[in-house]
Amino acid sequence: MRGRVIKIERICSRAGVIEEPAITSKGYQLADPAHGKNKHHAEFAVYAITLDDAANLIAKGFSLWMGAKGKRASLIAPKSLRIVRGQDGFAA
Repeated sequence: MRGRVIKIERICSRAGVIEEPAITSKGYQLADPAHGKNKHHAEFAVYAITLDDAANLIAKGFSLWMGAKGKRASLIAPKSLRIVRGQDGFAA
């Protein structure tokens, strides 16, 4: 996998909305799979400062919180996410 992460998408978004990774003052919010069925609890949240950091955690099995304007964020499993990377040397 080459290039910087430019976007993380949900493969099948909810109808009529464009979901984006949930970002807080601490960074992008993810859930650690080590906590099993309790991984969605706030005390087990893990934060990534950049999309690249988030993508690395997703590759290790972490789930990502995603939301849309006017919609509550949901926890999305790694298999339901697509990592979009830019080409090396490409300036956006």
